[in-house]
Amino acid sequence: MAVRKIIRMGHPTLRRKAESVAENMIGSTSLSNLIEDIQDTLRDYGGIGLAAPQINEPIQLAIIDLPGGQSRYGELEALPLTVCINPVVTTLNTGTAGYWEGCLSIPGLRGFVERPQQIRLTYTNADGARLEREFSDFHATVVQHEIDHLMGTLYIDHIQDPSLLVFEDEYLRYVVPSEEPTG
Repeated sequence: MAVRKIIRMGHPTLRRKAESVAENMIGSTSLSNLIEDIQDTLRDYGGIGLAAPQINEPIQLAIIDLPGGQSRYGELEALPLTVCINPVVTTLNTGTAGYWEGCLSIPGLRGFVERPQQIRLTYTNADGARLEREFSDFHATVVQHEIDHLMGTLYIDHIQDPSLLVFEDEYLRYVVPSEEPTG
C-alpha cells in the first residue's frame, strides 16, 4: 500500500493511550489497508516492530516481524510476522533481563532497559482470531516495547540510569566492542 511517515518523540500521539479496535473493524478493508501500510513502513525503515500510533494512527494495533539471523541486535531467532490487535501482556515471572533498545520514533538513540523475560500475549490477529502466545528473552522485550506504544509509553520511560541512554553511533563505537567476547 504505502510507506507512512513515522512520528517522533515529542508528538502528542506517542504519549496517549491508543483506542481499542472495534470488533466490527477487524477484517475490514480500512484496517487491512492500515496493516499493509504498517508492514510497508516497517520494512522501509528497517525495523522489527511498529505500532499504529507511530504512524499517527492512535489505535491498538502493532506488528512485529523479526526475520532472524544476524542483525544490529546480534544473532536473533526469527519471529514471523505477528499482527497484534487489542493486545494484553501478562508477566509470567519476575525474572528480568536488559537489552539496549532503539525505536524508530526516537532515531539515533539507544537505551538500556530491563524488562520481564517471560510473558503471555493475548491478542486478536488480522483474521479476527483471539490468540494467546508466550514469549521469552529478546522476543518478550520486543513484544513489550511495541505494546508500550499502545499505552503511550516509550522505552526511555523504563531506563533506570540516565547514563544508559546514548547516541547510537557512540553505542556502536564504545558499547558494542566492550560486549564482544575476548579470546
